[in-house]
Amino acid sequence: MNETESQHSVLIVDDMTSNIQVLANALQDEYRIKVATNGQKAIDIANSDNPPDLVLLDIMMPDMDGYEVCRELKSNSKTSGIPVIFVTSLNEVDEEERGLNLGAVDYITKPFHLPIVKARVRNHLSLKLKTDLLEELSHIDGLTHIANRRHFDEFMTKELRRTQRAPQPTSVIMIDVDFFKAYNDNYGHGLGDECLVQVARCMRQVIKRPNDLLARYGGEEFAVILPETPIEGAIQVANELHQAVSDLGIKHEFSGVEDHVTISVGIATSVVADQDQVNELLKRADAALYQAKHQGRNQVVVG
Repeated sequence: MNETESQHSVLIVDDMTSNIQVLANALQDEYRIKVATNGQKAIDIANSDNPPDLVLLDIMMPDMDGYEVCRELKSNSKTSGIPVIFVTSLNEVDEEERGLNLGAVDYITKPFHLPIVKARVRNHLSLKLKTDLLEELSHIDGLTHIANRRHFDEFMTKELRRTQRAPQPTSVIMIDVDFFKAYNDNYGHGLGDECLVQVARCMRQVIKRPNDLLARYGGEEFAVILPETPIEGAIQVANELHQAVSDLGIKHEFSGVEDHVTISVGIATSVVADQDQVNELLKRADAALYQAKHQGRNQVVVG
């Protein structure tokens, strides 16, 4: 058993405890096992804060059959990515087709051969791990290794849904590296890239709360989303970011404000209830950043 496998969990769903026991005994040395004896319990576990990595799902169950469970899981964005393998005594081709069309990744008929079950579980978990990695990489900026613009936009959409349920102020900080074109032109793009990496790294040390997001917004521009943060808290964070970058002391002889790299910062705060208000919040933060640059750069402006 390797460390990666030991961290995977498998949810076994069957109304027959004897079937659960057979599968659990076969898999427990390699995976953490979760069990459910009915469909609703399976859905609850999948929707929990600690969902399974894969579901072995019986079809023939009372109240809610496996098809309905699979349909529920695949229609929910939170659980749709969990692989489902049907384990059933139904071996008709049309039954298998129905399960696969609902989104199941595989179909194992009873009586099952345990080595085959283990091999299929292993293969589908390996595929899920690769899929998850690709999804994660698609949200990371390749240069600075912080969140990218796509991740920022998706995070803001999630924040909108959260504030619609429980209204709280959301703060946005827009950041621009001062005179970065002059830095690139005079020191070269290689050192320019290294400068952005150092700036991102030091700002990431400031953004410590797990629910906050620091992202590369584009080029030499960065952005921060601070959920449940009033303007006073956002100003404090913005000042800490401004100071942290200055304290790096990255030499910049071609800056118009200092002999080292600095940033301009714009802040805006609002309780957002719809997409128009989100757009307005981002515009205000961007306008505050523009004002900071227009007023001489190397400063924090509240929008």
